[in-house]
Amino acid sequence: MERGEKISGRKIGLTSKAMQNMMNVNEPDYGSLWASRYFAADSSGKAEVPADTFIAPRVEGEIALLMAEPLSGENVSASDVFAATEALAVSVEIVDSRITDWKIKLADTIADNASYGGYTLGPWNEELKKEDLRTLGMIVSKNSESLIEAVGAAALGNPANGVAWLARKLHSFGVSLDPGDVVLSGPLGGAVDAKKGDTFTVEVHGQPPLGVEFV
Repeated sequence: MERGEKISGRKIGLTSKAMQNMMNVNEPDYGSLWASRYFAADSSGKAEVPADTFIAPRVEGEIALLMAEPLSGENVSASDVFAATEALAVSVEIVDSRITDWKIKLADTIADNASYGGYTLGPWNEELKKEDLRTLGMIVSKNSESLIEAVGAAALGNPANGVAWLARKLHSFGVSLDPGDVVLSGPLGGAVDAKKGDTFTVEVHGQPPLGVEFV
């Protein structure tokens, strides 16, 4: 931040029971979103991402939330999350690791900003607040091959549960989620390896497809 970096929000990781079991933890972790690693999608819904920016990138499909009001407290619930949220969007998080071959333990990923690499977003949609996020389906394709099919319940039972956890955790450190913050609520499926030339598409029912091309 002293060099001019800005924090545009937060990301939540380790939201699936499988990942928590692998790391031997009983809660997620979180990191900060660097504004310099936000890659905006064009009018066709595709973002170009410079592959050389990353070390060992992987792609995850997620649901992002845009905060409209401050969110903090030791008893924040999923309903509080929706009340403080302006809109939701389909998102792609690029996770990355400075640890050789992704052979990470919990301390490694925390020290590595929760394995944050970058992100992009589809259009913000207030109507998504009315959806049952538990049953919201998502398909992630790589080079036109469908690799992941998942629903919102894969992220702590509901993406809003992860954001509620994050608000409570930040509160314990005297920090809040603030208006304008983007929150990536955690992957709905596994992470897919990416390299230069790969193209990814994330599809959610009722939303325009979101594409990422590594160039």
